[in-house]
Amino acid sequence: MTRKPTHPGSVFLEDVMKPLNLSVTDAAKMLGVSRKALSEFINEKTSLSPEMALRISKATNTSAESWLNMQLKLTLWKASQHEPTNVIPFPLPDVMEE
Repeated sequence: MTRKPTHPGSVFLEDVMKPLNLSVTDAAKMLGVSRKALSEFINEKTSLSPEMALRISKATNTSAESWLNMQLKLTLWKASQHEPTNVIPFPLPDVMEE
């Protein structure tokens, strides 16, 4: 079992906001989002949306994909903690020989 991936909100807080000494209010204003929306994101109460990823990528000159990839890894990790047990694998198709 691998360790739980870091939430992108935590990465944004630690690697962007803190080094720049940005308050939640200031960062939210710069991103064009509500203070509540940013607070919920950095406090790991909400997942990263594609829209927020685009806003962060524009503000930080990074790729939206890199931010969304962090969220995807976390979401998949959470899902893997409760993997379904009632899935039956599909049969492999017969390979036609010439």
